[in-house]
Amino acid sequence: MPFRVMVVGGYGNFGSIVCGHLAVMPGVELLLSGRDPHKLQRKVDELNSQSAAVVQGWCGDAMGPAFSAALRSLNIRLVIHTGGPFQGQSYAVAENCIAAQVNYCDLADCRTFVNGVGILDARAKAAGLAILSGCSSVPTLSSAIIDQQRHRFSRIDAIEHGVSASTKMPGLSTIEGVLAYAGKPIKQLKNGKVHEVSGWQDLTLRKIPQLGTRLLANVDVPDMDIFAGRYGAHTLSFKAGAGLKLAGVANALLAQAVKIGLVRDHLPWAARLYRLGCRFERFGDGKSAMYIDVQGAGVEGQPLTMTAQLTAFNDKGPEIPSCAAVALAAKMAGGYVPQPGARPCVGEISVDEYLAAINDPANLSLSVQFSDGSPGQLSDPATDGAGIFRKRCS
Repeated sequence: MPFRVMVVGGYGNFGSIVCGHLAVMPGVELLLSGRDPHKLQRKVDELNSQSAAVVQGWCGDAMGPAFSAALRSLNIRLVIHTGGPFQGQSYAVAENCIAAQVNYCDLADCRTFVNGVGILDARAKAAGLAILSGCSSVPTLSSAIIDQQRHRFSRIDAIEHGVSASTKMPGLSTIEGVLAYAGKPIKQLKNGKVHEVSGWQDLTLRKIPQLGTRLLANVDVPDMDIFAGRYGAHTLSFKAGAGLKLAGVANALLAQAVKIGLVRDHLPWAARLYRLGCRFERFGDGKSAMYIDVQGAGVEGQPLTMTAQLTAFNDKGPEIPSCAAVALAAKMAGGYVPQPGARPCVGEISVDEYLAAINDPANLSLSVQFSDGSPGQLSDPATDGAGIFRKRCS
């Protein structure tokens, strides 16, 4: 029997990417849901024209009571919720999935939403279902990259990571979500103590291989709560920014205006910055990257540093947050059954499974470097010899 997957918000920015992969995935039957019947039908028709499989649609409110009945009648096995912004959103979609006895994941990267999903844990376990939040680049991919190399460390002290996107604009809802904490306090860790920074401030220039120098600022992500317990790190930070430095400056100015009280509602400004960003898309280089710097001690107690970078070219960056859910769907279609419960989506997908889901070796590559503290010393993850491990994402 085919594995039936429903994508909530399937005609949106990230939802479209997820559906594009699932529509051609063997063993999967894809259904889309959305509230706009015209957008929904256009996306269904588009996917059916590109795939031999039959893609269906369900028009309605996934947060409403009719959704549970629809999931049961359509025999859905997994719901992928892509309908952000998740900031301030309830868990209604996940609750409807529990009522319908359907597994669930979402693409949220909102810290409070992802790390608060445990409120549904008892109900999910009683129903024998997996409710996985944050099935995206953070925390799913970021934790997978660290997990893959965790055996090299006897201790992890600090994790500093971030994302530099291309100038290709995501959907407006994504912009509204990421600017929700502009100028607001973000709790990070510094030497084991809670350290507050301001969202989209503390502009920093970072030289990123293959991307040049990018402007980054403080961003709030679920990892800030997860990584301390998962890895024992006592210093944690995350930064993000766009391909054009002008965007970073604009975000920082909005953050400062919010911080001092000149702006009380970020939504109108998010819309303005979205329109401005769309005008400047053509000036970008199409390159994105996620970087992860890990500091700690090796298995013999020596200082050990890891620097990992996943690089995307030709505006393929949006594939990275989208394809954790694709990888999960592929794994479950192949027989994998996640442990019941409601939790952040970490430890479910390996790096290899993640990259296989993206399946674009021409435009994505992963590099991992290690240093034992000696000048110029690098160790290869595959051979432990000198050099850099580079993996094409095929």
